[in-house]
Amino acid sequence: MMKNWLAAGAIALTAGMTTTVAQAQTTTVPGEQVGLAVGAPLPEGIYAINTFTYRSPDGPNATAVDTAVNIPILVWATPYVPFGGRLEFVVAPPTVFTFSRAAGGRDTSINVGTFVGAIWAFDLGGNIGVSLLGGSYLNELNAGRGGGLNILASNTYRVGGAISYTGDGWNLTANLTYNFYDSPSRFDGRNGIPGFFGPVQISDAFNLDLTATKKFGKFEIGAIGYGTVNLDPNLLAFVNDPTSRIGRGGRFALGGLIGYDFGPFSVQAYVARDVVTSAGVRESTDGWFRIIAPLYTPVAAAAPAPAPLVRKY
Repeated sequence: MMKNWLAAGAIALTAGMTTTVAQAQTTTVPGEQVGLAVGAPLPEGIYAINTFTYRSPDGPNATAVDTAVNIPILVWATPYVPFGGRLEFVVAPPTVFTFSRAAGGRDTSINVGTFVGAIWAFDLGGNIGVSLLGGSYLNELNAGRGGGLNILASNTYRVGGAISYTGDGWNLTANLTYNFYDSPSRFDGRNGIPGFFGPVQISDAFNLDLTATKKFGKFEIGAIGYGTVNLDPNLLAFVNDPTSRIGRGGRFALGGLIGYDFGPFSVQAYVARDVVTSAGVRESTDGWFRIIAPLYTPVAAAAPAPAPLVRKY
């Protein structure tokens, strides 16, 4: 199977991902791309990648809410390579689930804004690749309601860059993602967040995903790390409440990854635990599972038969 994979896009939600003081807010799931050599270009073809994550925060059951996000991704690695970089188009329609631990608490599921974007990936030689990503989460398809969550009431614009080394079975990758929004958000429907919250300003955010794994035959094992941070800690969270500020919310998690190549598809699983959090952000443990499958790759043309050698004497 292929050693170089690109994936893009997904919605991230945690129970505290609102514009309260010191909460980290980012639409792209922190850790969503670890384990993937996102800097390296894919060979031409169509690929399916599905990543599922379950996040369980510390805290009393009366107030803690577990969250899960399922991220199906379809990647078309086109035959077009302008200036030597392959163009790859991506679509990802994520679903978010919440699970209340409180007695009588409600569980929910939300289909949120689909991500559409493109990747421009270059093979620099020496098993080193770099890529650029740009796209948008179409959250405003929710008609401004946001499913009760501010970051889903305004479109999210996403840009990023990655670098990968994939020699000798290694995957050493660093990926930086930037989210920015067309805020203020709108909450103007009965199915949205209650009107008293009013318009909401949303802080931009940076995510960093890190991978250091190695393959041994069909097995893969290694370390991963990821984190996120708000970029505007002084931004007013609620327009009608000047005392409410977003704060420098952020966190960083470390963990381990294992994977196995079954041939037609590969699987990966990883677990991470927050090691650094800002004040007011609960530490959490995250579990992840991913399936990677090529759906179509063009058949290489057969080499022409050698022409017979004719000699005349």
